[in-house]
Amino acid sequence: MKASEAIIGRKEECELLLRTLQTPRPELVAVFGRRRVGKTFLIRNLFKDHLCLELSGIHRGSMSEQLLAFHEALCAQGRRWPVPVNWMEAFAQLARHVELPDGKRKSAKAKRGKAAAAKKVIFIDELPWLDSRRSRFLPAFSHFWNSFASKRKDLVVVICGSAASYMIRKVINDRGGLHNRVTQRIRLAPFTLGETEKLLQRNKVRYTRYDIVHLYMALGGVPHYLDMVVPGESVAQAIDRLCFDRNGYLRGEFGNVFASLFEHLDNHEAVVRALASVRRGLTRNGIKARGRLSSGGRLTATLTELERSGFIERYTPYDGRKDPLYRLTDEYTQFYLRYIEGFRPERRGTWSKLSDSSGYRSWAGFAFETICMKHVDAIKDALGIAGVRSVEGSWIGKGDESGAQVDLLIDRDDNVINLCEMKFSSGPFTIDKRYARELAAKAEVFRQSTRTRKSIFITFVTANGLVQNAYSRQLVQNEVALDALFE
Repeated sequence: MKASEAIIGRKEECELLLRTLQTPRPELVAVFGRRRVGKTFLIRNLFKDHLCLELSGIHRGSMSEQLLAFHEALCAQGRRWPVPVNWMEAFAQLARHVELPDGKRKSAKAKRGKAAAAKKVIFIDELPWLDSRRSRFLPAFSHFWNSFASKRKDLVVVICGSAASYMIRKVINDRGGLHNRVTQRIRLAPFTLGETEKLLQRNKVRYTRYDIVHLYMALGGVPHYLDMVVPGESVAQAIDRLCFDRNGYLRGEFGNVFASLFEHLDNHEAVVRALASVRRGLTRNGIKARGRLSSGGRLTATLTELERSGFIERYTPYDGRKDPLYRLTDEYTQFYLRYIEGFRPERRGTWSKLSDSSGYRSWAGFAFETICMKHVDAIKDALGIAGVRSVEGSWIGKGDESGAQVDLLIDRDDNVINLCEMKFSSGPFTIDKRYARELAAKAEVFRQSTRTRKSIFITFVTANGLVQNAYSRQLVQNEVALDALFE
């Protein structure tokens, strides 16, 4: 069985989801991820020939409105039962629906001369929205799974939600009726650079890879945002229209994202604002101080939810500290807080002017570092070490005056550590005499501070290559070109 040709990328997720149709057991699959990342599109297209019910919650809908939506979903499948009065009755109707023949669903193809029994898929989208106040939705759903669905080897139940805090706390980590019931869990991440390129090409948007990185810095790999880029406009025009035009879609998207994802959004916004205010990341205590947040379980839950939703990432420091560093890695959030929020453009061409400033060039360098850290597997593949076990992290020199730091290092099991320098420039990057001294000093400070006996390879990841001169030939062991990040 192959994934639908309409689906771009998502190879691992498609294989995992399709495998649930082949297992000899019932499956309860939880899919979550940030808003607009393509969860509904993936499930709907992948399971289109197996769906026996698709139900989507209504944002801030009342219990009666949600039950009416459930009733209409059954009506769409040819069932003419009364509107249920509560969720227990609704799931009793759903059980009856599953047991009755469904003429609208395609029958399975013959297999080895016999008709193979096709699994039925129930798709409940935006499940957290169905659990309105005092609705008792979750206990009813738990009862449906435990008393009925878990006994059906021909059933796959896919529950999906953008509200990561709900999906993590009340479904995946539930200690009640759904404890350890989820058989597969998928966090759907934004597109990689390679997947972004394929989506743009499908939409007949032709950009160079350098321009795609520019676009990615502002929109990230969110498919819904990328779908809004139209053929014939430059990256600057697209960003102007979407982010700085009076009616630009992404001007007000920041508030919508957090309101739809998180219950305690003030805490989540405070964390991302604290992380956006620094370039190199913060420890938990640093976030607490900058965000003026209280410590305890709420902060722990907030960090976990932001991390699992793909907004922040936790990095292991390479200096012996126990506290991990957190870094804001959602490109749109970074871009919004840096450029869109509070900015009132007077005319078009705003972004062309902003992107020509020295401040932008500095910010773009940092944004490129973040993108490279997300694509570390592609970097390893380009270095020919995809099969070598390694630990990736960051390092900041302690107690020295050099200010030496490494944003990305790859500590390999084959006795090598790559110290990665990431440079985003419109032309080949030049290592001059001053920078060469800094590089050599950084490598030496790292060696002495960590007391490593491994070989140290200075590695450059660049947008347009390195100028070959005496300094690059002397200091640089590896170069990774921009094309590698798209593989």
